[in-house]
Amino acid sequence: MTDASRVAPNQAPPLTPYDVVTTDVALVEAVTRHASAEVARGLAPLGELAGSPEAREHGLRANENGPVLVPFDRYGNRVDEVRFHPSWHWLMERGVGFGLGAAPWTADEPHAHVRRAAGFFAWSQTEPGHGCPLSMTYAAVPALRVDDAVAKEWAPRLASTVYDFGLRPAGEKLGSLAGMGMTEKQGGSDVRANLTEARPTDVHGEYTLHGHKWFTSAPMNDVFLVLAQAPEGLTCFLVPRVLADGTRNRLDVVRLKDKLGNRSNASSELELRGTWAQRLGDEGRGVRTIIEMVAATRLDCVLGSASLMRKALSEASWHVAHRGAFGSRLVDKPLMQNVVADLAVESEAATALAMRLAAAVDAVEDPDRPATERAHERALRRIALPLAKFWVCKRTPTMVAEALECLGGNGYVEESGMPLLFRESPLNSIWEGSGNVNALDVLRALSREPEVLDAWITEVGRAQGADPRLDRAITTTLETLADSVAAESQARRLAVQMAVCLQGALLVQHASAEVADAFCASRLGGEYAGTLGTLPTGLDLPAIVARATPAVDRDGRFDG
Repeated sequence: MTDASRVAPNQAPPLTPYDVVTTDVALVEAVTRHASAEVARGLAPLGELAGSPEAREHGLRANENGPVLVPFDRYGNRVDEVRFHPSWHWLMERGVGFGLGAAPWTADEPHAHVRRAAGFFAWSQTEPGHGCPLSMTYAAVPALRVDDAVAKEWAPRLASTVYDFGLRPAGEKLGSLAGMGMTEKQGGSDVRANLTEARPTDVHGEYTLHGHKWFTSAPMNDVFLVLAQAPEGLTCFLVPRVLADGTRNRLDVVRLKDKLGNRSNASSELELRGTWAQRLGDEGRGVRTIIEMVAATRLDCVLGSASLMRKALSEASWHVAHRGAFGSRLVDKPLMQNVVADLAVESEAATALAMRLAAAVDAVEDPDRPATERAHERALRRIALPLAKFWVCKRTPTMVAEALECLGGNGYVEESGMPLLFRESPLNSIWEGSGNVNALDVLRALSREPEVLDAWITEVGRAQGADPRLDRAITTTLETLADSVAAESQARRLAVQMAVCLQGALLVQHASAEVADAFCASRLGGEYAGTLGTLPTGLDLPAIVARATPAVDRDGRFDG
């Protein structure tokens, strides 16, 4: 017989188990729109596991028990290994197994990148840190294509759905993971200030590297793309962790970074002391070679931030639906409805834009598409990636903090998982170019590649006439472009305007009428009050909240 005094009243039940994919209406609609209902249904096993108690526990454990650097073995030999908690390996094995690494680049299916993006979005909600090696592995392949022989050797390894951890020659493993080493102490995002030297050997295309890398994540990965100064300038190199003969390449792991978030993932400082490297692309063309990897990782930054938003929204909406105060459920309080509805609008706008970018990758990679369509998608991706990277990632900390507050004190304790999300929330705005870097990249694209503005105008033009507030916002943005396209001090303002117009155009075409109306009224209608939870009157807030709340068969414990 249960002792009622031992059961805490008025507590929301845990949001688990649930299907992270099928309970997310906005995600399912986006996948169906850009791929098919069949692709969306095929993600159900991933979604079910992502929302399981087992996955939740592994996510928490991987962060509570972070990676440990082992520089020497017991005999004093330099080994430079990183040890991970078993929960990290559990998450990685399944992430790789679901094809969230480089699998889309070798897949025959027409919507491989949309499928992978949706899977990455959903699976990252288990624990965001292990998304880093998955993302770098995905992103490496387009850069490797600059050399057909290198791509032929490494792409199948990176596309494998087998997680094979450990330092062994890549040719002896069932699957490989990739990383990247770009930044250095003195330059950061200014990679042209790199000092690491690449010295040619007697063998054509082979070099030794001498210098350091300030931020190299996942140092146990099998291969890295690294920038260094060759005789003809900054060049990209392929650096295997273990050489073909079984010898460990000289990558000295100086220390692991003690970071605000992303604590499950090992981010390291490396010293390169005669490290063997193979040139990738021509000397002096390093940035141009690695830029495709940067573009793909930026897409995952957008997906990762949108994933954090969705996870935070799910926890907040679930909590207020089951928690009571002052005589009724929190979700029935008008002001709380406003807050959760605003969170839902922000999340859905991020999801829609992220998935549209993934669809652009599929289109560019599809040789059967008309050339004009592929050109549009390529130009759109060029301008929309830095726009989305700037705006979606910049909005994430504010959004996650507001969602945490919906849980009150319960959201401030580690057991809720919300502090983990909050610590993670600034990450993607810093990785792969901070806010200023991406805003300035927008100006660079507009000034050097006129087709990108045409692509943006075409994309937002598809929603012309659907909402007068959107039409006015597009007109205002075009006026801003005409006046200050080269004004560096206004780069952030322009990036916000262009990104929000893109989100608005997607929502008025594809989201529910309630969500689109709320977005246009608040983000485009001039009524934004500087904080979430300030949607104007006259909107259907209950419908927005219902659309966003995971539909899980649970009994609440509110005793009012």
